[in-house]
Amino acid sequence: MAGGLVTVFGGTGFLGSRIVRQLVRRGHRVRVAARRPEDASTMGGSGCVERQTADIRAAHQVREALKGADAAVNAVSLYVERRHVRFRDIHVDAARNLALAAQSAGLGTLVHVSGIGADPQSHSPYVAARGDGETAVLEAMPTAVLLRPSVLYGADGGFLHALDAVTRLPLIPLFGDGTTRLQPVHADDAAAACAHAVEKPEAGTVYELGGPEILTYRDIVAMVLRHRGRRRPVIPVSFALWRALATAASVMPNPPVTRDQVILMEHDNVVAAGVPSFRELGIGPVPLSGALRECLR
Repeated sequence: MAGGLVTVFGGTGFLGSRIVRQLVRRGHRVRVAARRPEDASTMGGSGCVERQTADIRAAHQVREALKGADAAVNAVSLYVERRHVRFRDIHVDAARNLALAAQSAGLGTLVHVSGIGADPQSHSPYVAARGDGETAVLEAMPTAVLLRPSVLYGADGGFLHALDAVTRLPLIPLFGDGTTRLQPVHADDAAAACAHAVEKPEAGTVYELGGPEILTYRDIVAMVLRHRGRRRPVIPVSFALWRALATAASVMPNPPVTRDQVILMEHDNVVAAGVPSFRELGIGPVPLSGALRECLR
C-alpha cells in the first residue's frame, strides 16, 4: 500500500510520533488523530501529514478520522488512571470501537500497540486491560496485527530517562533485589516494526518486540551510573514495601510510582520463546548498551 493514507491514533505521543515519521519516510500519507493534533506540528513532512482532532473514546470522531484511510494504527496509551478516564476506557472500550470502525470501513490493516505481559488475568488493572484489549480488538477485527513492545526508551524520553533521574538520588532503590529481567527496545525500532506491519500485514499475528540484550534491572542501573560517572549506594527494597509506597502515592496527581508499575516489575518483561519478533520483520534492533550515548547526552 505504498503511498496510502494511514490514520495514526496517538500520533503525538512518544511512540506514536515516531511511527508517523517512519511512515512519512516510507512515502505514506499520514493523518494524525489526537485530542491535541497541533502537537504534531514539529514532525516535518508537512505535505504528507494532516491533523485531525479526535478522541479515541468518541465513536463518531473515530469514524471521521478513518474516512478515506487505507490503514490505521492504535498507539494510544494510558499509564496512570484519572478520575475521568480509566484503563479500560482506553485499552479495552476505545480499542474495540476503533477495531469495529476499521472493520466496518473496510480498512486493509489495523495495527494495535499493546505490551509484553498483557494478561487478562493479571492483578494489575493496567496489564489486565491491555490483555482484554487485545482480545477485544481481535474479536472485532480478526485480521488486526498486534505489537507488544518491552520497555521503550529513546533520545527524548522513556525508560532510560526515568532511570537517569533515579540515579541522581543519593540512594538508589531497587525493585526487590533488582533481578527482574527486561529487554529494552529503542522506540525508533518499535516504530519501524509498526511501519513494516502496516505495509506487509500478517493477519492476526502477534509480534513481541524486545531489544537484543536481556538485562536485569540492577544491570541497567549500573550501566546508567557508569555512563554518567556517578557512584551511588544501591539498596534492595522489598516489593511489599513498594506496594505500600505506591498505595500511599496514589492520591497524588502524578505519583512517582504506581501500583501497576510495581506489579509489572515483579515479572520479567522479555520476548516469549517462539513468538514472532524483529527477526520475522527483517529488523535488527539496536542494543541498549550501544544507545546510551545517544539517549543520555
